[in-house]
Amino acid sequence: MTGGTDPAPARELPPFLKLALEMGPLVLFFILNKQAGIFTATAAFTATTLVSLAVYYMLTRKLPVMLMVSGVVVTVFGGLTLYLQDETFIKIKPTIVNTLFGLVLLGGLLRGKALLSYVLGPVFPLTPEGWRKLTLRWGVFFLCLALTNELIWRTQSTDFWVGFKVWGIMPVTMVFALAQTPLIQRYAAIPEKE
Repeated sequence: MTGGTDPAPARELPPFLKLALEMGPLVLFFILNKQAGIFTATAAFTATTLVSLAVYYMLTRKLPVMLMVSGVVVTVFGGLTLYLQDETFIKIKPTIVNTLFGLVLLGGLLRGKALLSYVLGPVFPLTPEGWRKLTLRWGVFFLCLALTNELIWRTQSTDFWVGFKVWGIMPVTMVFALAQTPLIQRYAAIPEKE
């Protein structure tokens, strides 16, 4: 018998709960921007992002890397937006997050590492060539999202940008992810028979 208690094992969340924790703060951001303006929306977005991360961790005993990085950037840039009363900071947050993800993935490829395999390896067993191609595609996709965000926030109204952030980026990302299915099927690693 041991003197302490073992930590709870990590577990997966039901898909609906996972979606609610990841998308809830963003949907609230959209609603509050319409009703109360960008600064109130940013305050709520920052707070609910932190609550979502805490709930996610309490339920699973882990935080996905992308979710954690996004949470840190939301907190920093949301805080700067509120402290300086300058909406530019929350608008450049997607540019920074997507550029960071894109450069990390492409930089890993330059060093001979398909970093996406570390994140998605348990879900999609692919051949090394499959991981390289999938990582390249996602790296370029993230950089395209960053560029698109820059074009939108610099040329459109704040309300348009918020709508694009909530109702544009997510569907485009889902379509892009689904478009990778043929690559995933083509380069699926076949387990060796014993």
